[in-house]
Amino acid sequence: MKNIIVGIDFSNSSMTAMRHAVSIALKSNATLHLVWVKTPGVANSSDEFDEGKSFMHHQQDKMQEWNAMCKQEAPNCIVNNVFLEGKPHVEINKYAANLPESMIVLGAHGASGFEEGYIGNNAYRMINAAEVPVLIMRENIQINRDLTKILVPIDISFETLQKMKMSIYLAKLFAAQVYLFGVNYPNDAQSKHVVNVQLRNAMAMCDEANVRNVAEAHNVTNNDVCNTIITSAKELDANLITIMREEQETDFTASRNMRQILSTCSMPLLIIPNKNAFSVGR
Repeated sequence: MKNIIVGIDFSNSSMTAMRHAVSIALKSNATLHLVWVKTPGVANSSDEFDEGKSFMHHQQDKMQEWNAMCKQEAPNCIVNNVFLEGKPHVEINKYAANLPESMIVLGAHGASGFEEGYIGNNAYRMINAAEVPVLIMRENIQINRDLTKILVPIDISFETLQKMKMSIYLAKLFAAQVYLFGVNYPNDAQSKHVVNVQLRNAMAMCDEANVRNVAEAHNVTNNDVCNTIITSAKELDANLITIMREEQETDFTASRNMRQILSTCSMPLLIIPNKNAFSVGR
């Protein structure tokens, strides 16, 4: 990981995202990019800044304060302040796509994760358009920033193994354990066989990288996939869940399920863009 792009809107949720980004930068020696996007049409006035200061001057001052917070915790990391203009999900993704080995870190507003606001209103569109992994979390999460357990759901889709590269990378950075959560859905013999094959492949990838791992398959129903995963993650005391961006209805992260897990999960989620669109043959 060479570049970590943090979407900043100076909210509590973006502060949480920035602090988690710093913890990864400390381990990976990545460059931090604090990105604020000026949205056309939004009134450039605020009661918060001093009389006589322009809106942009005020935003630049605040960004410099946040930059200083990063440098205080990670003095050896490069921290860039970046100001863009346009639609946040378009501009941040465009910026990230031009940087090698990058990831985006975002905060999500409110209890649902999708209430009005710069990041909250754009989170889902940001994820869907991203060409790089996106780490997203709700504000004020009470969880250890040093990763110890990473839960990785494994299902019947071929794309599911794309989660492994980034999960293994982060596990190695933090000496964390990877918990491979086999999703037996549908609950038929053929699907269970495919999941078991996928689990063995995922375990082999972890073993090859010398990453501690545990694998276990779980029978779940369509209506209970997200709840089962989130509940299991809490019981394991995991502090990160890695999921795929939806492309196939066979994947538990299909559109309705990804929205559900984004809106209900109380821990950070790492979302991997889907580069393929075909399932494992049974």
